[in-house]
Amino acid sequence: MIACLSTNGPSVCEMNAPPTRLLVATLNGLDVLERAAPGAPWTRVRHELDGKHVSALMKPPGDSGVFASVHNGGIFHSADDGATWTPRDRGVTSGHVFSLAYNKTAKGVTLYAGTEPVSLFRSDDNGANWTEIPSISTAKGHENWTFPPPPHLAHAKNFLFDAKNPDVFYVGIEQGALLKTTDGGKTWRDLDKGFHHPDDTWPKDVHRVARDPRDENRLFMASGQGVFVSADAGENWKQVTDMSFRVGYPDQIIFSPADPSVLFASGAERDPRTWRTSHQAHGTVLRTRNGGATWEDANRGLPNTGRANIEAFNIASWPGGFVMFVGNTDGEIYASEDGGESWSLVVNGLKPVSKGGHFRNLQVAVA
Repeated sequence: MIACLSTNGPSVCEMNAPPTRLLVATLNGLDVLERAAPGAPWTRVRHELDGKHVSALMKPPGDSGVFASVHNGGIFHSADDGATWTPRDRGVTSGHVFSLAYNKTAKGVTLYAGTEPVSLFRSDDNGANWTEIPSISTAKGHENWTFPPPPHLAHAKNFLFDAKNPDVFYVGIEQGALLKTTDGGKTWRDLDKGFHHPDDTWPKDVHRVARDPRDENRLFMASGQGVFVSADAGENWKQVTDMSFRVGYPDQIIFSPADPSVLFASGAERDPRTWRTSHQAHGTVLRTRNGGATWEDANRGLPNTGRANIEAFNIASWPGGFVMFVGNTDGEIYASEDGGESWSLVVNGLKPVSKGGHFRNLQVAVA
């Protein structure tokens, strides 16, 4: 069984048994880790896509193989669980593919790719051909979308799909919007009521949106301004943490596959603007058991040096269990097999696991 760890791919890998192979997306290619059996140590066995900054990894259900998107490098596909890779981006007109996602429907599996500058591409034939959904790039307010580092171009960072209707889904724009379509991408609305204020440091900085498994209308959003919750499918938002919180800059937010009352969030104590001088992100993992009212540390065994940020957080889930993986800007991978009670080092010495250029301000300061 194969699991994936990347900054901008799906948060959960669904499988039939515990993973024995893990693909990790890094600043320089991807690393393939293996273990002989569940519970055994992990070993780095190979390195692929050398020289490419891999932005997202995705393993759709069935025999569809594995997909990797690359910053300024397109999309690649592996039919042998990461051993060999070939380009698979026919029809993708933007080379900078930032995010990947899939949606399971009654008709099969639809793949999506989000790019920088913002556009969407869809494939209904397992990536053999991609078709652009150009309407998103001209959605209302698009002229205000931006991203702090040059060239200041926003990107489509994440997706959330309706559980019942494949024409309904959300796309987070970093920075600029949380967009929702109800007609498969023909038209879009920006759902910003309650999470956008004129004096926000990072306006409409949408990182990840997750749905409560118990209530399809209850959504949680990790953003540059903190964590928000909606009780009406995104129409209205309420802030539950802010930038003064222990994770003031949450990037990932994921429900526990074993207990839908448990929600995990990971990210930095402060936003990337502060990293330029402090070189400290204090990345960590937190857990809430009551819908975000209170949070607790779920980080025993994670590094306490303070420098690195957790840039990737993924869960591999199978009937009866799950394992969580995190990757940081120091090139360290950790795993938790007990729901966040403890973490153990899987491997270190990899290239940074980094969303875009985040790693640059978290290197050891030069005197």
